[in-house]
Amino acid sequence: MPTPELSRRLFLRGVGVTMALPWLESRNVWGVESAARPASEAPVRVGVLFAGNGFHGKEWWAKGRGKAMELGQVLAPLQDFREKLVFIKGLYNEEALKGNIHSSQTGNLLSGAPLASGGEIRSGTSFDQLLAQSHAGSTKVPSLVLGCEQANPSVHKNYSMLYSSHISWSSPTSPTPLELFPALAFDRLFKDEARRGDQSVLDAVLADADDFRRDVSLADRRKLDEYLESVREVEQRIERAGTRGELQGWKPTLDRPNVPRPADGVPQDIGEHMRLMCDILVLGFQTDATRVTTLKLNNDHSSLRFPQLGVDYMIHHLLSHADTPDWLKVNQLFTGQLAYIARKLDAIQEGERTALDNTMLMLCSSMLSGGTHDATQLPVVLVGGGGGKLQGGRVLDYLNAPNRKMCSLYLSMLDKAGLRLDAFGDSTEPLAEV
Repeated sequence: MPTPELSRRLFLRGVGVTMALPWLESRNVWGVESAARPASEAPVRVGVLFAGNGFHGKEWWAKGRGKAMELGQVLAPLQDFREKLVFIKGLYNEEALKGNIHSSQTGNLLSGAPLASGGEIRSGTSFDQLLAQSHAGSTKVPSLVLGCEQANPSVHKNYSMLYSSHISWSSPTSPTPLELFPALAFDRLFKDEARRGDQSVLDAVLADADDFRRDVSLADRRKLDEYLESVREVEQRIERAGTRGELQGWKPTLDRPNVPRPADGVPQDIGEHMRLMCDILVLGFQTDATRVTTLKLNNDHSSLRFPQLGVDYMIHHLLSHADTPDWLKVNQLFTGQLAYIARKLDAIQEGERTALDNTMLMLCSSMLSGGTHDATQLPVVLVGGGGGKLQGGRVLDYLNAPNRKMCSLYLSMLDKAGLRLDAFGDSTEPLAEV
């Protein structure tokens, strides 16, 4: 049964398919008005991207302001977004310092909670899921939790490596299920549970789209056509994603598979896998199908390899132990995903702002440097405008500040996204500068 707010929103519908519409100037498609936000105004979205094992220690830096901001080489892909970027230095999670290994530093990255060890699994509800729970009933999908590397169920130094594999937690004892398959993530946004068969999502709603097009402005017709074309492109790329023979991660003992390849598996090219998940994040925000997405690009203690970069001789975790040119290449692949999302969102106009202006994207890791497991200051960069509430073009240094808790940042982000709390994790004070 749809909630009242969802039922008042406009959708394109077909057999077994419900497709949310993008923001339009001539029709109110996004539900009811409230004192906080007119129905025609786009909501604030939050996207969290995680890269395991930290970054190149000598090239993760920023200085200056606005267009004059200088970026270290790790952040070079974000050069075009300096005026919408906030580089944050010196934050940390006190509980993460207790184990000084990957699992003990990752499982509480988004909650600041103490972690159980010795076979028990307990963390804390992460801030993304707290925000998603507050949006329950407002969007078709409360949150998308996406991943590009499967979870590791083993144990490392008395800590479950499920902590290394999950940054999003729906409750202290429940890591949020991770969607690794782009096709299934796409289905969550657009297909209804009763739908069966292989018909294109777009084909299913074309008749309804044609009817809807007659009642909107010329500019909105163009916007609708661009949106439908972007959906078609992602569908087609998902279909092609598993056809390559390039394998990531653990190297098999055979030169080629000796069994038929499953039709709907994880894409074999890690770059294409990441890119598809980025596109799905953008579609989810563009249609307001979800306002919260967490994208784990890899695990902490990751086993991914990167043959497309010419870096196939060592897994990600081991690469992180030295600041080499190859490590920098891999870092830029990851920060390039953030830049790709930002560019796509910035091209979507939502009234006077772009979708990027209405979004807060955060890229983070559970350690600054993989070689030292340094979690005393965490790498954090924000991109986007938070609905006009987040000022970009700044470097914020909390290294010697009295309040340098990561959870203080989350309190600030939650507030800008419409959820005001007195406390979260180990913090009772937001970061006023953010």
